[in-house]
Amino acid sequence: MTPQSDEDEVWRQIVASFNDTAERDSADQPWPDSENVPLEQPRRVIQPAEPVLRESDAERPEPHHDEHDEDDEGHYEPPPPPPLPKLDLTTKLAWTALFGGPAYLLLAAMADWRMEGWALFTAVAAFIGGFVALVVRMGDGPPNDSGWDDGAVL
Repeated sequence: MTPQSDEDEVWRQIVASFNDTAERDSADQPWPDSENVPLEQPRRVIQPAEPVLRESDAERPEPHHDEHDEDDEGHYEPPPPPPLPKLDLTTKLAWTALFGGPAYLLLAAMADWRMEGWALFTAVAAFIGGFVALVVRMGDGPPNDSGWDDGAVL
């Protein structure tokens, strides 16, 4: 027999036994001993030992516990976010044009205003101009404060 015919025979056996049931049911398979867990595990309660007071301990004040300490357990309060960067006039105008042009067109359509040709052209031009201005100013170079090492450059 050739290796190819052996492989074909194995595949025929797999296909022939595809719909057969398993010989051993999974319930008959024994569990590993590490997986056997009793239904109810006994609970151990550890009693704290009585504290031994020394004379020097009597002079110390008791630790102060606030009522809200227990409520705040696990509560995370993030630090305040850094302030937003200051935008220059050109960036502010670009954002205003980007959102102002479509906002004017939407408002005029909802209010059923009669739109002149020049107003329609100005609104569309403002949107396109604002978008182009923001993309051009975005830049694709490294930041100015990156230092001498540009890191991985692809």
